[in-house]
Amino acid sequence: MIGSTIQAAALWGGILILLLFVLSGMAAGRRRQLRIPYGDGGQSDLSVAVRAFGNATEYIPAGLCGLILLAFLDTPPALIHLVGALMFAGRVIHALAVLYLPGLSLARAAGMTLTWLSMLIAGISLIAWSVL
Repeated sequence: MIGSTIQAAALWGGILILLLFVLSGMAAGRRRQLRIPYGDGGQSDLSVAVRAFGNATEYIPAGLCGLILLAFLDTPPALIHLVGALMFAGRVIHALAVLYLPGLSLARAAGMTLTWLSMLIAGISLIAWSVL
């Protein structure tokens, strides 16, 4: 069973890392297109792309840690898949909302809610499984 839990965590870890790669590439592409090596040069398009990537880098590492620790505790693979899927869906929805829906939006709130839900489930599960 341990192999399948680690494989589940590795699957979502890989997917989340690729999401970071895509968001980083979008920010780098806009930076290159606008010829702005540092900062945002006052360009809102670049600022938005940098923020979409930055926000993902703020949440995904904690999600990855949760997935790895859940795997180490040999929790059911379904739990790891739930946490990973919620984190991924939340981060994708949030990034798309930041990039393509200016200002606050229902999609952005939904993305954050799914992200927080994944972290809440992971945190509670880690505590529960560590004392069982």
